[in-house]
Amino acid sequence: MVKRKINYKSSLAYSDIAVFVKDYISENTVIVCIGTDKCIGDCLGPLVGTFLKESFFPLPVYGTIESPIHALNIDNRINEIKKIHPNASIIGIDACLGDTKSIGEIHTRDYPIHPGKGVGKSLPDVGTISIIGIIDSSDSSDFFTSRSIRLYLVMEMSKVITHGLTHAYNLFLDD
Repeated sequence: MVKRKINYKSSLAYSDIAVFVKDYISENTVIVCIGTDKCIGDCLGPLVGTFLKESFFPLPVYGTIESPIHALNIDNRINEIKKIHPNASIIGIDACLGDTKSIGEIHTRDYPIHPGKGVGKSLPDVGTISIIGIIDSSDSSDFFTSRSIRLYLVMEMSKVITHGLTHAYNLFLDD
């Protein structure tokens, strides 16, 4: 298993994401962004989805602020996506809890997301590869509803991930 840890504040964070993702991206790739805008700590995925759609990203993107993919609809939405794109490789994107020292890290991984795992939920795995943003500590008893999570952090991490995916697509086109 390959996992890269990238600090979102790094000036080349988007490039580090792109270099990893470019080996997995093709015209048959779908982006699935998980989370909800009802909770600041869980809106990283839908923000990335929204930013990609607003920038006219050329690959299919699912999970936006307007139409989120979350715990209550993930089974149906993933089944729909797999019907529409039966042989697609999926890049899953989600917020995650981690160690206090890891807050602000973006991890690119060559394995799926396990949504809800950090809060004790059993939901289907998503993705061939995944990108997660660590937005809070798993020490917090309030998990994603923690009042200490700043929207600014989630927005900035979302922008870096969006830029990284866009750059990865451009690198794919250049190959």
